[in-house]
Amino acid sequence: MNISGQEFISAMSAIGAGIAMIAGVGPGVGQGIAAGHGASAVGRNPGAQSQIQSTMLLGQAVAETTGLYGFAVAIILMFVKPFK
Repeated sequence: MNISGQEFISAMSAIGAGIAMIAGVGPGVGQGIAAGHGASAVGRNPGAQSQIQSTMLLGQAVAETTGLYGFAVAIILMFVKPFK
């Protein structure tokens, strides 16, 4: 079985894209934990709901950037064909 250079590059790009998508796991877990703690905080102090909610959403937006960067890298690896 002979594998050409272009086939090898395409295979490695697909593997790299799969590894890059693992970056989506961390933000998902972190956002779930943040939402749980935010709901718990609102349950303890309903008067501070707006402040808690805005802080939680800002933190989740920052955490989501990691997943978006991983997704962007995966898309680039899948659709940009080097050495053509």
